[in-house]
Amino acid sequence: MTETPAPTPNAEAGYRWRWVALFVILAAEVMDMLDALITTIASPTIRADLGGSASTIQWLAAGYTLAMAVGLITGGRLGDLYGRKQMFLIGAAGFTVGSLLCGVAGSPGMLVGSRVLQGLFGALMLPQGIGMIKQMFTPKEMGAAFSTFGPVMGLSSVGGPVLAGWLIDADLFGTGWRMIFLINLPLGLAAVLAGMKFLPAGRSDHATRLDLVGALLAAAGAGLLIYPLVQGRELDWPAWTFAMLAASLAVWAVFAWYETRKQRAGGDPLIVPSLFRKRGFTGGLVVGVVFFTGMAGIALVLALYFQLGLGYSPLKAGLAEIPWSAGIVVGFAVSQPVQRFGRKVIQGGALIMAAGVAGMVGTLQAAGIDVTPWQLTPALLVVGLGMGLLMAPFFDTVLAGVEPEETGSAGGTLTAVQQLGSALGAAVLGTIFFGLLGGHVAAAADDGAGGLRGRLAAASVPAPLQDRVVTGLRDCGRDRATAKDAVAVPASCARLEGEVRAAVAAAPQSAGAVQKAVADEAERSAKTGFGGAMKITLWIEVGLLALTVVVAFLLPRRARLEEDGEGGPADARAAGVEAPTGA
Repeated sequence: MTETPAPTPNAEAGYRWRWVALFVILAAEVMDMLDALITTIASPTIRADLGGSASTIQWLAAGYTLAMAVGLITGGRLGDLYGRKQMFLIGAAGFTVGSLLCGVAGSPGMLVGSRVLQGLFGALMLPQGIGMIKQMFTPKEMGAAFSTFGPVMGLSSVGGPVLAGWLIDADLFGTGWRMIFLINLPLGLAAVLAGMKFLPAGRSDHATRLDLVGALLAAAGAGLLIYPLVQGRELDWPAWTFAMLAASLAVWAVFAWYETRKQRAGGDPLIVPSLFRKRGFTGGLVVGVVFFTGMAGIALVLALYFQLGLGYSPLKAGLAEIPWSAGIVVGFAVSQPVQRFGRKVIQGGALIMAAGVAGMVGTLQAAGIDVTPWQLTPALLVVGLGMGLLMAPFFDTVLAGVEPEETGSAGGTLTAVQQLGSALGAAVLGTIFFGLLGGHVAAAADDGAGGLRGRLAAASVPAPLQDRVVTGLRDCGRDRATAKDAVAVPASCARLEGEVRAAVAAAPQSAGAVQKAVADEAERSAKTGFGGAMKITLWIEVGLLALTVVVAFLLPRRARLEEDGEGGPADARAAGVEAPTGA
C-alpha cells in the first residue's frame, strides 16, 4: 500500500473526515490507557491462575511500559518516514494481535512476552495520531481537537480499574481475567477497519533517516537497568545483577557519545543532544523519572494491598481506586486558572500529593486491618487532586525553552522518560514492597503468638504442640508472602497443616476452636504484615514526592505565555506527549 500526501488544510477547510478520524485516534488512545492500567488490578488474579513469582506481577506492568518507552522514541519517526496512516494501521493490528496472545497465554512467560509485544506496537500506533491531527484540522479547530484528549484520558483513568475488576468478577463466557485483553479484539478490529477508510494518507515533508544504532543502544540501556531491578530480589542479588546495572550506565554513556557524534557529523540523531544543554528540559527529565517512578509504583502496590492484603475482590479493588482517579480529573479542572504559575503549581501539586499519601498512612495506622475503602477515600481524593495539579502544567513547562526544530525530539524523549519512569516504579517499589512483606508478616505472627497460645491452651492443646503450631504459622506466613510460585504450597505450610492435625487429634473435643484460632491468626498476621509493608512503601513515596519538589527547582518558573496563544496543553500534546496514566 503506497501513501500519497493528503491535501494540507488551509484556514477555511480541513480534511473531510477529520472528526471521524479523530474518534479513531481517540479509540487507540483509550486502548493503550486501559491496558496500561488494567494489570495493576488483574495481576493477583493472573498470578493465582498461571503461577509465577512476585516478579511476574512486576513484569506485567514493567514489560509493557518499558517496551512503550523504547518504542516511542522511534515510533513517531517511522510515521514520518513511511506514512502515518500505514504505521497507525500496523500498530493497531499488532496491538490487537498482542492482546489476543495475552488472552490465550498459558504461562507467565508467554503473557509477559505478549505484553511487551503490545507495548512495542502501541508505541508505533500512538505517535501517529498527533501528526494526523495537525494534518487534518485547521489552525482554528486544532485546539478543540486536542482538548478532547483530556476528558477521554480522565474517563479512562477512572473507568480502567473498575472495568478490569468487573470483567474479572463477571467471568464472561468463563474467560475470567483473560477478558481484560480479549475485549481489545473488537476495539482493535474496529480501529483498523475505520482507520483504513477515514484516516488521511500522507507523511512528513521533512522526514529523516531513522537512527537504528541509537534506538538499539537506548533499548539495551533500558533493559539492562530494569531487568536486574525486577529479578534481583528473588535471586538474592547475585553479582551479575550489579554487573548489569553498571553495564546500563556504560551503555547510556555510549548512547550520549554516539548521539553527539552523529549530530556533529551532520546526521540526524535519535535524540537531539542540544536539548540536554537546556536546564529546563534536563530538569524536566529528572522530575519526570522521579515522579513517574513513584506514581506507577504506588499504583501497583496499592492494588496488591487491596487484593492480597485486605482480600478485596478485583471489582472492589477497582472501585476503591475511583477517588484517586476522580481527584485527578478535579485537579486538571482546578489547575486551568493557575497553570501560568508553572513550577509553583507543580511543586504545590507534589506537596498536596505528599499530604494525601501521608493521610493514607495515618488512615492505615488508625483503622488497622479492618480499613475500608470509604476510610481511604479522603486521602485518595487528595492524592489525585495533587496529581492533577502537578500534571496539568508539567509538560508545557518542561518544553518552554525548546526550539521549534527540537520539539519533536523533545516530546518523544519526554514521553519515553515518562514510560521508563513507570517501568522503574513497578520494578523498584514493587521490589521494595515484596522485600519488606515476608519480614513484616513474620513479625506480626510473633506479636500474635501469645494470643494464639492462649486460645490453643483454652482448647486443651498441649504446650509442645502449641509451640510447634505457633512456629509453623510464623514460617508459613513468611514463606507464603515471599513464595516464588503462587500455586505451589510452601513446605512450611504443609508442615503447619500436619501440626494443626496433631493439635486437633490431641484435643478432639475442641477441633473447631483449634482450627478457627489458627485461621484467625493467619489472617490477622497476613493483613498486619501487608499493612506494615504498605505503610513503609507509602513513606518512601512521600520521600519521592519531596524529592520531586526539590528537583522541580531545575524547571523554568513558568510555561510559555506567548501572545499568539501557543504553549498551552494542546501544544504539549502536539509535541507527542502522552497523558498521564493516572491511578
